[in-house]
Amino acid sequence: MRLPEHIPTGARIVVRCTLGVDEHDGREKYRDVVGHVLGWDGDTLTVLRDESANGSRPAEVVTVEAATIVRLKPIPERPKFGGDPISRHDPIQ
Repeated sequence: MRLPEHIPTGARIVVRCTLGVDEHDGREKYRDVVGHVLGWDGDTLTVLRDESANGSRPAEVVTVEAATIVRLKPIPERPKFGGDPISRHDPIQ
């Protein structure tokens, strides 16, 4: 994949990285990172990975080497919901 020369700081992206070929099944394995760009120098992408939606994984800074990037694309921000979780899904109210 041809990577961009500039990635704006603060942009929310998903990055698919190759982990290599699995020795057991011979298939290529990948890892996706979703978060906000902290920096890009053409060789290393630094991302503040989003915390998981259910809170089981905190946000963390992740660095990704350009040579491992398979796909990179911008994605929209997560919707912010507030209040009672039932009321935001009930169209009758």
